[in-house]
Amino acid sequence: MVGPTPSLSGEAGVTRTCIGCRNRAAAYELIRFVSDGTGDDLRILPDPGRRLPGRGAHLHPDPACFALAERRRAFGRALRLSGVPDTGLLAEHIRAVSVAVGNDR
Repeated sequence: MVGPTPSLSGEAGVTRTCIGCRNRAAAYELIRFVSDGTGDDLRILPDPGRRLPGRGAHLHPDPACFALAERRRAFGRALRLSGVPDTGLLAEHIRAVSVAVGNDR
């Protein structure tokens, strides 16, 4: 069986699931994020370059998906965290990206 031909970026055919809406999409359409810190200092960092170390999860750059993920408490489950992370930096990044793209709902 022959798989998809990889592109120059190496991401041809790579799909991920948005933790907010639970829909699958191409990895380049989603924002990757990782957790940073421990204990009471847990925070979620956006990883637009997809290079930060650690377990990552993905989210559409849409405030509606972000709100769904927060309401479902999906950040902790997706990143396998035991505490409640601060999502402020990720929220700010999504707002900036969605306004730039014109995706603000």
